[in-house]
Amino acid sequence: ANLTRDAALLEDVVREAGALALKLFRTELKSWIKGKSSPVSEADIAVNDLIETRLRASTPDYGWLSEESADDPSRLGKSLTWIVDPIDGTTNFANGIPICCVSIGIEQNGEMILGAVYNPFIGEMFFAQKGFGATLNDKKITVSQKTEVIKSCLVTGFPYTYLDMPNGSLQVFEKLIRKGVPVRRLGSAAIDLCWVASGRFDGFYEHKLQAWDSAAGFLIVEEAGGKVTDFKGH
Repeated sequence: ANLTRDAALLEDVVREAGALALKLFRTELKSWIKGKSSPVSEADIAVNDLIETRLRASTPDYGWLSEESADDPSRLGKSLTWIVDPIDGTTNFANGIPICCVSIGIEQNGEMILGAVYNPFIGEMFFAQKGFGATLNDKKITVSQKTEVIKSCLVTGFPYTYLDMPNGSLQVFEKLIRKGVPVRRLGSAAIDLCWVASGRFDGFYEHKLQAWDSAAGFLIVEEAGGKVTDFKGH
């Protein structure tokens, strides 16, 4: 990968996409339900189209995985793949709540190497390149130093399915809040991860995330000194 070129391209495209999302924010947009309670709006599609047009023109040999694009086998299975969520936090976006973002990352042979998460509504750009640390608006960020769950402030999300699974999201939430641990639920996994990376939260957990929800944020947390695992610690 030409990392210097790709990093510059990534930042340009994520800013362009954010500017379009900002322009469409609080306008009369159609939205509809995709699957069980998973909304998609005209803005998601418009922002996705902008990102796809720009990235595929500049890097035609890269794979492509996006929440809002139909799976096309010719786009997958490449050694380098863009992983895109044009608007993470669509329900917030549709309701005029400024906790939503554009999230784009590059995976190389199964490893995240670049990630950007941009919230244009409050002007925050999180960025990471593997091995080079993580930044918020070009200033280095690090995760919190707290070590005890009981003294931490956590953030989570609730999937619309799996609510009744054993040890599922509602049960875990209940256990934590009954012990007095504050747990927030913002509605954007990418922002949750970035706010952990910048030390605003001490930890984030969620069941059943998709690649586009967490790809960029995953790298940003790791590069900020955080640890990302599954529920078994792997």
